[in-house]
Amino acid sequence: MGKMPDGKARTVITEDALVPDPKLPPTSVDEAVLEAEERKWTPAKIAIWAAISLLGGVSWFMLAIIRGETVNAIWFVFASVCTYLIGYRFYSKVIERYITRPNDRRATPAEYKADGKDYVRTDRNVLFGHHFAAIAGAGPLVGPVIAAQMGYLPGTIWIIIGVVLAGAVQDYLVLFFSMRRGGRSLGQMAREELGVIGGTAALIATLLIMVIIVAILALVVVNALGESPWGVFSVGMTIPIALFMGVYLRFLRPGKVMEVSLIGFVLLMAAIIGGGIVAETEWGAAFFTLDKVTIAWGLIVYGFIAAILPVWLLLAPRDYLSTFMKIGVIVMLALAIIVVRPEITVPAFSEFASRENGPVFPGALFPFLFVTIACGALSGFHALISSGTTPKLIEKERQTRLIGYGGMLMESFVAIMALVAAISIDRGLYFAMNSPAALTGGTVETAATWVNSLGLAGVNISPDLLAETARNVGEESIVSRTGGAPTLAVGLAHIMQQFIGGTAMMAFWYHFAIMFEALFILTAVDAGTRVARFMLQDSIGNFIPKFKEHSWRPGAWLCTAVMVGAWGLVLLMGVTDPLGGINTLFPLFGIANQLLAAIALSVCLAIAARRASFKYLWIVALPLAFAAVVTITASFQKIFSAVPAVGYFANNAAFSKALADGKTEFGTAKTVAAMEAVVRNTMIQGWLSVIFVVLSIIVIITAMVATAKALRNARQGIAHTDHEDPAVPSRAYAPSGFIPTPAERELVAEWNKLPADLRLEKSAHH
Repeated sequence: MGKMPDGKARTVITEDALVPDPKLPPTSVDEAVLEAEERKWTPAKIAIWAAISLLGGVSWFMLAIIRGETVNAIWFVFASVCTYLIGYRFYSKVIERYITRPNDRRATPAEYKADGKDYVRTDRNVLFGHHFAAIAGAGPLVGPVIAAQMGYLPGTIWIIIGVVLAGAVQDYLVLFFSMRRGGRSLGQMAREELGVIGGTAALIATLLIMVIIVAILALVVVNALGESPWGVFSVGMTIPIALFMGVYLRFLRPGKVMEVSLIGFVLLMAAIIGGGIVAETEWGAAFFTLDKVTIAWGLIVYGFIAAILPVWLLLAPRDYLSTFMKIGVIVMLALAIIVVRPEITVPAFSEFASRENGPVFPGALFPFLFVTIACGALSGFHALISSGTTPKLIEKERQTRLIGYGGMLMESFVAIMALVAAISIDRGLYFAMNSPAALTGGTVETAATWVNSLGLAGVNISPDLLAETARNVGEESIVSRTGGAPTLAVGLAHIMQQFIGGTAMMAFWYHFAIMFEALFILTAVDAGTRVARFMLQDSIGNFIPKFKEHSWRPGAWLCTAVMVGAWGLVLLMGVTDPLGGINTLFPLFGIANQLLAAIALSVCLAIAARRASFKYLWIVALPLAFAAVVTITASFQKIFSAVPAVGYFANNAAFSKALADGKTEFGTAKTVAAMEAVVRNTMIQGWLSVIFVVLSIIVIITAMVATAKALRNARQGIAHTDHEDPAVPSRAYAPSGFIPTPAERELVAEWNKLPADLRLEKSAHH
């Protein structure tokens, strides 16, 4: 028993007091054996890691130091992979040893709360795919493409180094701490660790930020599919394909994940090929050529239906499909880059790296590059997944490093491949595609003239090149196809046609990439809407307990409608924004996402301090400090900057004055209605920025207070309040990584010999 600061007594169940069942084999590899395996460095092992370090060092040297007129794309692949391997093998081990300290003798919530619905022991390989599918949305695809405006080096450094020191740290810690708390959500953990003020601020901020995140994800889909009959048909077909897969797996062939995924992949390829055929017909072109507003309304309706359907019917099969597609395509692209070895002509630091008036997005390199690459390096959205479904499915505590830290490294690799694809195309083509129509004029002639007027070194694009590129990829036009997704598709098609098929295959590869991106993003829209609904139900449930029953359909439908309506309004605002929705909204998305990361890291800091991990608090404090400085600086600039291209309120004042002066057009707005839309949108975006930053500052301050209190209590010998679930002895075992170690294989063999009546059911492959 120990006295708490509030005077209450609490029984602390120590891990040493866990008594295993004597009839069962050990549920954990002996610590001494684990330690011996870690410290055993054979000559072969030393040679492998020396080679990895050397290759990584050479790659970074080629990217950052030897910067000639061109740089070969293979160095991006080698630099990223080598850095990830070193970060996972060494840095994540430090976190495991000194902060999380997992104990496989403890049962996870998936074991002691097993209900066959939310809490299910899931094979680590399947769970890795599920987690990766859930966290990898539009961010790692779109952010790096937009950030390429600044040159290739700033984004490359932030994506690779940022994920090792920040993004993967956040995902791993949130996943582990949530698992230890029975799978509690980030908001619930904030209320426990930061008190009423900090916890309430975190809950409100999380709900509002979710609205912005889902809206921007949907906006990327709209921009990719607008006026593209091929894309609309192919992506639309993914819905009945996913429904078929759900029914097939549920009723026809239960448990046959690989089988249904292969069938789904074949159907996807048929949808892409069929999309090209349909788009060339008169009726197909007429029926599937939709404007952006129509597509936006379609996504809003889809979002509502997808969020209320059973998980097994749409979300789960889309996860299977998208995981195979995501990892497969990225590995295929990396292989193509190594074989084709494209030369990158984009400078390390572009002309816009030192300016605030970039056409793709406004603002200086610091802080806006770090919020533009909103995922791939650090993403607050991941904290919602890491404290949502994943902690309820983990088999053993030591698997959290693979799922949390390793899953985020995989997403970072997606971001690097997206960056390479974007910078592999002609620079003039890049700016013609990613700048709003108000600047490019919308035609190949006006776009070419405008791009050439920017004075970019080595850029002299012609209308013929723009028209030819559109023909090659099977589109009417690629001018001002903002949002990042079309640019990534063109870049992927440009590389892949050199690898397989030649120019004749560019249209296939382009629409394959659009399909690939849509699967990425729709998964996040589906999952994000559902998570947002759960969060709103839990929040309302504090006042009306019935809402906490997620199976209560009226509450589920009402909360889904509220959240879909909220992000749908923001989506429509972005689609109709005369300034180019993605250009003005993406910074807000990035800032909101990184502020959410700061909130998550604040909660982790307070928990780590209470675990007496004082010497290694810098592991959490370093990314938290960086995220806080970047996002608060970016927020203040968006709120207070006098430059209309940067500051929301400055932009609002400029357009309001133009309206007051009786002007009928101003800047990029060519009508009075468009000018009024800018005034309305910038006011909403400005006040959202104010709300986000104020709530985040409250959370960060309360976390610092909680951390200081934990340090003071430790010095005075006062026991801390433990919000972890009581330790329960485990009755199961599974290895921690993809490939079991010799000691793990021996232990698995012992468990396989166990009589069936003494063994828990094997983990699910759902």
